Amino acid sequence: MAGYFFDSSALVKLYHPEAGTPVVDQIVNTAGNQVRVSRLTVAELTSAFAIKVRTQSISREDAEFFLRQFPKRHRDWQARGFLYRESEFTGTELLVERYAFDRRLRALDALQLAVALELRNQKLVDHFVAADAILCEVARLEGFSVINPERS
Repeated sequence: MAGYFFDSSALVKLYHPEAGTPVVDQIVNTAGNQVRVSRLTVAELTSAFAIKVRTQSISREDAEFFLRQFPKRHRDWQARGFLYRESEFTGTELLVERYAFDRRLRALDALQLAVALELRNQKLVDHFVAADAILCEVARLEGFSVINPERS
């Protein structure tokens, strides 16, 4: 059984067909795979869909439909959604200090990665899934097996 931590940049592909959607679908729909997300993912999905509405990639009605589907479709993910503790914020600070000056790692991306690292320490995830090249690079530097669905 493999564990996957999904950043919202990859998870959004499950709801809106785009480059990388087949890879995300395969991971999510393979029996035995365990998908984990952080609590931040819900807000980031909302933000991602809002961008798609503003750029007219999808309608507001579609965005609202997708957002309603997340808790219904993946109730088990929410039960496994990781809540933040002081250690994740400390980890975030360390990641930003280590990588942000040279690789433009953003704070919220660092928080997602800090959560994934903690879950990996608990042996709950093996792979980090994101569609953000910088975040994937930093996750790889942190020793993750990285899947960028847009490049697979």
